[in-house]
Amino acid sequence: METVSKYFGAHVFNDTAMKERLPKDTYHLLQQTIKNGKHLELGLANVVANAMKDWAIEHGATHYTHWFQPLTGITAEKHDSFISPATGGKVIMEFSGKELIQGEPDASSFPSGGLRATFEARGYTAWDATSYAFIKDNTLCIPTAFCSYGGHALDKKTPLLRSMQALSRQALRVVKLFGNEDVRFVETTVGAEQEYFLIDKSVFEKRKDLIYTGRTLFGAKPPKGQELDDHYFGAIKPRVLAYMKELDEELWKLGILAKTEHNEVAPAQHELAPIFTTTNIAADHNQLTMELMQKIAKKHDMVCLLHEKPFAGVNGSGKHNNWSLSTDTGINLLNPGETPAENAQFLLFICAVIKAVDDYQDLIRISVASASNDHRLGANEAPPAVVSIFLGTELSEILDAIEKDVPYGSKEKEMLRIGVHTLPKFPKDTTDRNRTSPFAFTGNKFEFRMLGSSASISDANVMINTSVADALMQFADILEQSDDFEADLHMLIRNTIKAHKRIIFNGNGYDDQWVREAEERGLLNLKSTPDCLPYLLHDKNIKLFTRHKVFSLEELKAQYDIQMEGYCKIINIEALTLLNMVNKDILPAVSGFIGELGRTYQQKTAMPFAADVSYEEGLIKELSALSGSLYQKKVSLEQAMEIRNDFADIGAQARYYRDVIFASMNDIRTVVDEMEDKTRSTAWPYPTYGAILFSVK
Repeated sequence: METVSKYFGAHVFNDTAMKERLPKDTYHLLQQTIKNGKHLELGLANVVANAMKDWAIEHGATHYTHWFQPLTGITAEKHDSFISPATGGKVIMEFSGKELIQGEPDASSFPSGGLRATFEARGYTAWDATSYAFIKDNTLCIPTAFCSYGGHALDKKTPLLRSMQALSRQALRVVKLFGNEDVRFVETTVGAEQEYFLIDKSVFEKRKDLIYTGRTLFGAKPPKGQELDDHYFGAIKPRVLAYMKELDEELWKLGILAKTEHNEVAPAQHELAPIFTTTNIAADHNQLTMELMQKIAKKHDMVCLLHEKPFAGVNGSGKHNNWSLSTDTGINLLNPGETPAENAQFLLFICAVIKAVDDYQDLIRISVASASNDHRLGANEAPPAVVSIFLGTELSEILDAIEKDVPYGSKEKEMLRIGVHTLPKFPKDTTDRNRTSPFAFTGNKFEFRMLGSSASISDANVMINTSVADALMQFADILEQSDDFEADLHMLIRNTIKAHKRIIFNGNGYDDQWVREAEERGLLNLKSTPDCLPYLLHDKNIKLFTRHKVFSLEELKAQYDIQMEGYCKIINIEALTLLNMVNKDILPAVSGFIGELGRTYQQKTAMPFAADVSYEEGLIKELSALSGSLYQKKVSLEQAMEIRNDFADIGAQARYYRDVIFASMNDIRTVVDEMEDKTRSTAWPYPTYGAILFSVK
């Protein structure tokens, strides 16, 4: 059996493959082009393209595609073969530098938020040379950015790359103030933990709601859920283990650093965690991971559910975005060092994150907003919609001592002075983890836990990168003008702590008392997507993104429209699916069962002795009342749906979907779930929660 080290990255045109395939001069020129962010000259691109094509064909590829990430949240690809006509009715295999660098897919049907008219079809993809090409399904996939004919970003990758550049630019200014003259760039790294559900394919195919919406719109609570905590980290079932084994192998072939896998809290729920890598590559890898999870599950007669809340009453699925900052010289800027200068640098970067999250808590919340994630935030499985930072006891006490100019710890006799004192030994695991915190410091990184399981991690990292870049820019503006660096640095850190300590909370984020306290502190509690999205176009946020050249004003307006429209479309599909299930399956099934009960009632009352018909009589009354109530509620929903498009403003329409349509759906669900509990199991038209959650043996 081939060892992992032999086939890891075998389907990736990575640095090793480039060194083997490219002339030495070409390889070095390409690396310089990548590192310096310069345009790739066509002559160089032709050499790279030819080597890439030969490598891909040797690995079974017959086609190539510019693999991109439009604003649908998933990936897109248009396949072209390598064949080119030759004399004598023959073909040759060709792939040019121009085809490598730029593609032109039809852009008319992708979300644009009004940046282009429907009839304007032209769009461009451009090779992201910082992310390796790879082979998937006998196709050479070239990671690319996607933009409109007018140059506007129409994808997730372009803003992410811009935000990474903005953060590197400002972080570089700061690290050089501490004497790090050898640092050329600073990059963000991310490890995205992925939660998901696995259910049997046969039960999935019997649930219209899972097929059309990814979540169950109905479902009575089963006798057993997650209350025994017996699934969490439990022994992995053989069928699931076989799936995980194949998933690991396919991910490793693509150079994806899948590391940890285990059972999660809810029945049928699992998690996969990778090792850290550069943020834009991590985003590419997470998109591939989600695609492979779903594809490989089908091979094992299972379905992988990535919806944030596929089942009510048990934990939903999130994604933990472990974010850090590192220099090209290998220094983790969120790792406290051993010397006073390293400590001071660490504290300044910690303060930059604190300031960024406080100043732009609205953007942090927006970065995880969706109709599906609204189900999950605030439940006992995910942080509340209130954004806060967890630092742990020791780091919080250090910052508190600096703010108040008081001694830190019983052994410290003097006030802490930045740049003079070495901080007390600060081990990686200085404090317990806080799984209830949205944004937790965990030793040398921040774990952002609010992301939904189906989301692209690009959105969250664009917001984090840009807001931290802004804080660092303000810090650099002050310190570059300083005549007394040490004193001004100390004052800057102290003032930052004073101004932004309201965002720090080390307690239980699931406690209702915290939500009340957060509001008293002046923190935002944006409970739903329609609540938070309007903040995207607030003046301070427009200035932030345009100042750092991450989004233009037109692109921000498009982002707002696309996300609001997406929210409305999702609830619209759910409402139509719900009505279809009620009208075509649930009401007829229950009515038929009531008819059976009625016939049994008549047969028993016709018996020559006094038969007890209290069961039939009572259940007929209960189900008849519930059926009548359900009918009236579904009629009300149908009437509400008739005017759902009568809104000129997309924000007003989204609020209508939330306040009227979604609320009506929940009312209907309450009745249906009660009916399910009272209806004979063989008469109920859909597999129950128990059948679904425990379907994989």
